[in-house]
Amino acid sequence: MPSSVVSVVKGERGHEPVFRALDLIDFKNTLAGFSKVMIKVNFICDKTWDSGATTDPLVVEAIILKLKTLDPSLEIFVVESDATMTNADEAFEVTGMAEMCRRNGVKWLNLRRIRDKVKLQVPGGEALGSLTVPRLVLESAIISVAKLKTHTATTVTLGMKNMFGLLPDKFKAKYHAMGISGVIVDINSVLHSRLTVIDGFVGMEGNGPVNGEAVKMDLIIAGADVVAVDAVGCRVMGIDPVKVKHIRRANEKGLGSIDPLVVGESLFSVVRRFKKAKA
Repeated sequence: MPSSVVSVVKGERGHEPVFRALDLIDFKNTLAGFSKVMIKVNFICDKTWDSGATTDPLVVEAIILKLKTLDPSLEIFVVESDATMTNADEAFEVTGMAEMCRRNGVKWLNLRRIRDKVKLQVPGGEALGSLTVPRLVLESAIISVAKLKTHTATTVTLGMKNMFGLLPDKFKAKYHAMGISGVIVDINSVLHSRLTVIDGFVGMEGNGPVNGEAVKMDLIIAGADVVAVDAVGCRVMGIDPVKVKHIRRANEKGLGSIDPLVVGESLFSVVRRFKKAKA
C-alpha cells in the first residue's frame, strides 16, 4: 500500500473544499512540534486569483482558519519573494492577499527583505552546491500553496516549483541558466514542505505560468509528500509525472513518491487534459 496519501476534493470556490481536503490527510501531525508556520504563496506576477496565475487568498484564509483551530498560539506568516518581473510587496496588495492577512491578524513577508540568512549545503546537488535562505524558513513549518498550471520551462508549476520562491534573490534568471529542473530538486532536497496544497479552483493551461488561459477546475489537492501531490496534480492535468524532469528526479532520489494513495474524488472523475505550454 502506498505510504503517501493525497486528497483530491471538488467543490465551488470557498473555505469548505479546503477544509475537507485537509481533513482527509494527517494534517495535524504534519505540523507537530512547530510554533511557526510559513505559508508560501505563488506570486509570479500581480494578476488576481481568477487569472489562474496566482494563489487565491480564499484558499490561504481557509488554511489559516484551520491552523488557528489546531493551535491558536501558532505564529503564522504568509510569504513570497521578489522575482525578476514582480515586486512581491505590490503583488500582496493587488491580489488581495494583504487585505486577507490584515483581516485575520496574520503577518505577510517579502523574503527578500529579511536580512538574517543562512547558507545551506546541498549534498549531491543536481545543480547547486549550496543555497541561502532566511533563517525563518528553517525555523518554520512550510506550507506550500501552489497553483494548478502549466509552465513553459518546467512543463508544470506545482508544489515543488513553488518552493523555488523561497530563495530571496530578485534576479532568478541565473538559476534557469544552471538548469531549472535540477535547481528545483536541490531546493526540495534541503527545504522540506510539511504540507502542500494545490489551489485548483482556477488553474492555467497553455503558456503558463503567466500568459496561459484560465481553467475553472473547482479542485483542491493536498498532502504531506510534495512529490506525491505534484504527481497527482500532473495526472489531473493529463500529464505523465514521469515526463516532468524535476518530479521524476525527485522520485528517483527518494524525496517522495509518484504513486500515492488518492482519497476523496477519483482521479478519473476530475481529469481534464490541459493544453501544454510551448517551450
